[in-house]
Amino acid sequence: MGRRDLRRAAARGRRLRTPAAFLARQSDAPLIATEREALARAIHQRKNAEFSALVAQGGIAPRPGVRRLLDECAAQGVRVAVATTTGRANLDALFPHLFGADWPQRFAARVCAEDAPRKKPDPQVYQIALARLGIAAPAAIAIEDSPAGLAAARVAGSACLITRSVYFADADFSGAAAVVDDLDAAPNWPCASPRVDLDALRTLHALHA
Repeated sequence: MGRRDLRRAAARGRRLRTPAAFLARQSDAPLIATEREALARAIHQRKNAEFSALVAQGGIAPRPGVRRLLDECAAQGVRVAVATTTGRANLDALFPHLFGADWPQRFAARVCAEDAPRKKPDPQVYQIALARLGIAAPAAIAIEDSPAGLAAARVAGSACLITRSVYFADADFSGAAAVVDDLDAAPNWPCASPRVDLDALRTLHALHA
């Protein structure tokens, strides 16, 4: 796994899903399982270092419409949760750069890998987030960008809006309430608004409740 792969994983803001299993399939990887595990941990640490470097360089920005939608939620008292299986350290490094020093006030619940060790598509991270919000799954709508995230949200019992990314541009998102390019570009979806705002989310949620 080279520097480019690590930078790609870092830019996605995700943990390396199963580095030990990946290494087990490589002909030049250590043959002893404990050595593969040690190498996997080293790769994960290196990926985190690359992530921190990208953040410090301003190499990661919020996708279009994210800040706007969060501002709308704050203005209307709509509670928002982060449900991610990346580590808390990555979240704490990234979010101040994206949303400012007061970013924790934007989120009523924050669930990370330390809280939910079972990665998506397992619904654990959503189940914990919903419990912390104190709401039933059908009352929430998730916004995701991957098949694993979609599956996690749907198994948890919530409708899910997909925003496509370059990493899953051709993925099958069957079961999503809608699929858009980003929150500011939603020309072909079942809501009147050309972008994803709170009114549109309410309409979408009602259609899939």
